[in-house]
Amino acid sequence: GTCRYMSPHAYERRFPTCHLIPMFVDSEVLEETESEDGSIHQVQRRCKLDVDAPRLLKRIAGVDYVYFSQENTLNKRERTLHIESHNETFSNRVIIHELCSYSAHPENEDWTCFEQSASLDIKSFFGFESTVEKMAMKQYASSIKKGKEIIEFYLNQLEEEGISHVPRWTPSLDAPSSSSIATATNNDATQSDATSNDAASQPDNQTENQTGTPDDKLDADYIKRYLGDLTPLQESCLIRLRQWLQESHKGKIPKDEHILRFLRARDFNMEKAREILCQSLTWRKQHQVDYLLETWTSPQVLNDYYTGGWHHHDKEGRPLYILRLGQMDTKGLVRALGEESLLRHVLSINEEGLRRCEENTKVFGRPISCWTCLVDLEGLNMRHLWRPGVKALLRIIEVVEANYPETLGRLLILRAPRVFPVLWTLVSPFIDENTRKKFLIYAGNDYQGPGGLLDYIDKEVIPDFLGGECMCEVPEGGLVPKSLYRTAEELENEDISLWTETIYQSASVFKGAPHEVVIEIIDASSVITWDFDVCKGDVVFHLYHSKRAPQTPRKDPLVGQHSSSTTPGGNNVQLIDKSWTIGLDYSMVESPLTCKEGESVQGSHVTRWPGFYILQWKFHTMPGSASTNLPRVDDVLASLQVSSHKCKVMYYTEVIGSEDFRGSMTSLESSHSGFSQLSHATSSSNHSQSSSMISR
Repeated sequence: GTCRYMSPHAYERRFPTCHLIPMFVDSEVLEETESEDGSIHQVQRRCKLDVDAPRLLKRIAGVDYVYFSQENTLNKRERTLHIESHNETFSNRVIIHELCSYSAHPENEDWTCFEQSASLDIKSFFGFESTVEKMAMKQYASSIKKGKEIIEFYLNQLEEEGISHVPRWTPSLDAPSSSSIATATNNDATQSDATSNDAASQPDNQTENQTGTPDDKLDADYIKRYLGDLTPLQESCLIRLRQWLQESHKGKIPKDEHILRFLRARDFNMEKAREILCQSLTWRKQHQVDYLLETWTSPQVLNDYYTGGWHHHDKEGRPLYILRLGQMDTKGLVRALGEESLLRHVLSINEEGLRRCEENTKVFGRPISCWTCLVDLEGLNMRHLWRPGVKALLRIIEVVEANYPETLGRLLILRAPRVFPVLWTLVSPFIDENTRKKFLIYAGNDYQGPGGLLDYIDKEVIPDFLGGECMCEVPEGGLVPKSLYRTAEELENEDISLWTETIYQSASVFKGAPHEVVIEIIDASSVITWDFDVCKGDVVFHLYHSKRAPQTPRKDPLVGQHSSSTTPGGNNVQLIDKSWTIGLDYSMVESPLTCKEGESVQGSHVTRWPGFYILQWKFHTMPGSASTNLPRVDDVLASLQVSSHKCKVMYYTEVIGSEDFRGSMTSLESSHSGFSQLSHATSSSNHSQSSSMISR
C-alpha cells in the first residue's frame, strides 16, 4: 500500500506520454469537468498506442496506431478513483472493456486498495482470433506488473523532490485543477488490452515489457515466430491472398503457413498462387483430405511392405521421413493395392508431415514449414522401373506437387546405383524446378564422407541400416506375395501401351541396316540414359563416341523392301559413315550388349568427353556353336524366327545435365565400368550384372 493522496499525483506525471511505456505514444484530453464543490473531477481522454504486435497484423488491420477512450472519475470526498476504458479501433471486431478502481483501505487510510477487471470479446479478427487472444492474456498479465513498477517509480520521484504527503481533501479547499490525475492508471490498463487487442503494429517498442522466456518474445512477434522473415512485398501478398480467400472461399481456410507455401511455389506471383491454391482447396474438399488422418486406415499389406516412416528430425528441426525405396517392391504394392490406395497412403504421410511441422515449430521456437526426406536406394533394380509402377509414382508426384508445394526442404538420395539415372530421367520432368534444387545425390558410401549425412542429421539419429546407432522402425519390406495380387493383367497391358504412345519411339532394325540415334554432348559430365524394349528378334546394342559429327541421317535402301511391314512411326536411320574406321574416326565406349526378343533394357553412361555419342541397335546374327560343327536346335529355331531379317525396338533416351546432380556426378563415375566383362556370347541370365540392366 502507498499513501492514497500520493497516488493521483504520481499518475499525473505519466501524461501526456510516459517514457516507461514506449508503446504509449500520446494522449489528448477530450473533456474535463469538475463539480461545483471541487470534490469530483472527471477527465475523458483519447489515448494513442503503438501496439506491440506482429507487422503482419498491422498490415492486415491497415492501421498504424490503436486508439482507446477512457473516462476517469476522482471522487475526493469518497476517496476513490474509478477508471473505465474501451477500444475505439476495431470496436466492430473486438470489444475490450476495462474497469480499475483505487480506494482507501477501510481499516487503514494510509493504504490504497486497487482492483482491476477486464473483458475481451473477439468477434472476428482477419482469421487471427486465437493469436489475438493469446497476446491479450500475456499482455494483460505483464501490464498489471508493469503498472505497479511505474507507480512506484513516480512515487519515488515525488519523494526525491521532497513531496512526501498530500493533505486530504476538505470542502473548503480548492480541488486540484490538473486534469491528468487518474488517467495514467487507465492508460496502463488500456495499454495491456490494446496490445492484446488487435496486434496491429511494430514489434520493437515494448520488448522490455516481455522479460519472460525467449519464447514469449518470439511468440509476440508472430511473423518471425511462425512464418519466418518476409519482405514487405511478401507480407502484402499474404495479406491480400488471405483477405481474398475470406471474402470468396466457402469452407475451411488454410493456415498462414500453408498459404505462404503456395505463394513461395509461385515466387509470390499473386495470380498464379491464387489459382493453384484454389484448385488445391477444391481438391481437398472433393476428396475429404482434411479428415484423411482421422479416417484413413492403411491396409495390412502397406504396414508390412511399405518401407517408409517418420524418424526424429534433422539438424534444422525439420521432421525427417525415411524411405527405403530400394527395399520396396513397388510392382508388388501396385499389383496388390492399385494406385488409389497407394496415393491415399502417400497423402496421409503428407498430412502427417504438415502436422509435424506445426508441432516442431512449437518445440523449436522457430518456423518449420517443411520436412527432410532421406531415400535409400540400396537394392534398387529394374523391378522398380516396371512401367505401371513408374506411372503410379508419377501420378503421386503430380498430386503431391500440386497440393503440398514447398513442403520438401531437402531430399537426400543415398546409395544411388547405376540404374538410378534411368529412374531419375523418367521422374525428374514431373518435379517442380524449385523442388529439384533441393535434391542431394550420393552413390555408394559417399554419404559417409565429407559433405555427407552428418552435415544434415545428428549422429544420434542416423539409422542403424546406414551404419548409425539409432534403431529405425521403418519396415524392411521384401517382395509382396503374389497371393496378395489383385487381377490387373489387363491394367498392366493398358498402362504399357499408354506409355509407348507417349514417350517411346519405334524403330526397325534389319540385317545390314542398324538403327542409330545421335546425341550431341556439350558438357563433358552428362549422363545419357536409355530404356528400350526388344519387341521382335534379337539385337546387339552399342554405344559409340566420335569427335566428328556423323553424316546426315540416311535411310538404308534395304528398308524399302520391308516398308510394308514396318509399323506407323517405325523408322530406320544410319549415321555412321561406311568409310569411318573404328578406333580412328569413332570409338566404342560401352561393350556390346546382346538383347533377346521380349527383353526390356535400361542403362546409363556417364560421358567423359564432349562430342557426338551414337546409340546403335544392330541385327544379331546367331553365332555357330563352338564345340561342334552341327547347328544347335536353338540356332535353327532362331534363324527360322528371324527369317525376315527384321527386328523391332521401342526406345526412349534422354540426357541428364550434371547440374541435376548437384556435384554428385563423381559418385556415378565410380561405377563407370562399362558393361563389365560381358562378351557377345554372355547369356541373358548374367545381364543383371551389367550397367544396362534387363528385366522381363
